[in-house]
Amino acid sequence: MSNSILVVGGGFSGLTAAIEAAELGHDVYIVEKSPFLGGRVAQLSKYFPKLCPPSCGLEIQFQRIRKNPRIKFFTQAEVVGLTGQKGNYTVNVAIAPRHTAPHNVDFSFLASTLEGEATSEFELGLAKRKALYCSMPFAFPGRYVLDPAALTQSDKVKLAGNQFVNLDEAPKAVELSVGAIVVATGWKPYDVTHLSNLGAGSVKNCISNMQMERLASPFGPTAGKIVRPSDGHAPQRIAFVQCAGSRDQNHLNYCSYICCMATLKQCAYLAEQYPDAKITVYYIDLRTPGRYVKVLDKVKASPNVSFVKGKVADVVQGANDSVTLQVEDAIRGEKLTLSYDMVVLATGMQPSLAEAKLPLPVPVDEDGFIIGGEEAGIFAAGCARMPLDVMRSAQSGTAAALKAVQTVKGR
Repeated sequence: MSNSILVVGGGFSGLTAAIEAAELGHDVYIVEKSPFLGGRVAQLSKYFPKLCPPSCGLEIQFQRIRKNPRIKFFTQAEVVGLTGQKGNYTVNVAIAPRHTAPHNVDFSFLASTLEGEATSEFELGLAKRKALYCSMPFAFPGRYVLDPAALTQSDKVKLAGNQFVNLDEAPKAVELSVGAIVVATGWKPYDVTHLSNLGAGSVKNCISNMQMERLASPFGPTAGKIVRPSDGHAPQRIAFVQCAGSRDQNHLNYCSYICCMATLKQCAYLAEQYPDAKITVYYIDLRTPGRYVKVLDKVKASPNVSFVKGKVADVVQGANDSVTLQVEDAIRGEKLTLSYDMVVLATGMQPSLAEAKLPLPVPVDEDGFIIGGEEAGIFAAGCARMPLDVMRSAQSGTAAALKAVQTVKGR
């Protein structure tokens, strides 16, 4: 039996699982498809329960990884093959080229001189990034990434001969021997372009809740200033549309658990920046489990935040880049047409495996959540299993690590 453990996914639950297993004396391999570790948490402005910035929790995890020689990670990497059985797996991993030197080189000045740009995946389409980029100040690993497809011909001439750049770097493949696997592939925001009736993708200043997180982040495209994407103006009337695609048989047929809490947090962002702004939350139900009900009570006590029980039927473009909502107030029995400066869609949490398959023998339900695999020594963690907040994702990562350790020890 192999004593090593594979963790697929380098988000918060995957990092937790990897660190816990390594600190129990096992070699651990992390395979992460993006260029940097940290997952969705890295994109948040703050996260519950302490409303810390992502650097708070992630930098601690990164330090633990740096100090533990038992952990090896591969970024821009994917599992492409698996053979063997529980306790003795051979895993094939494909690694895309990074095109930069293996040690941390400060490319900030060189990157600023390049002409080539592409839409920033990390900023969720709210900004462009250079062809040579590092997504965030506390990125781990701290190595820049070069996107050759975004380079202009002038850029290629400029980079020619640079000893720290290799435009000809080829993909690599590695083979790993492991005894157990933790799948922590995480989640993605539901594709808002499917919500055409809610103006997603077609109405200016109608954004998703994750885009709101990037606007609020001091490291985001607006340096933390929450402004309208269309003109950079401060919004004074803001609406939140809850269950945007969730609890809907045509989209996500379940509650995403975190959307209500995310909206309450973002109401606080707005109230702090714009004390006179008027904020309205349109909801079906408000779900604030356990101690989080105190957050709801606090936001409800704000004089500038109002809650309307009613489903938004339509979101259309208004005059002067405003956004017009058609909504039914279920309590008063009224149908309303109202105008706002900006609308935030509380879009749901969809498992990353909903539209992608891993070459692993793990069954998923109709929504893409993992529902088995433990008999094969494969354990799901975090939002690969179900919608979870950051704290519960970390707890599930610990649980998966302990199960994986028991497997490789033959218990």
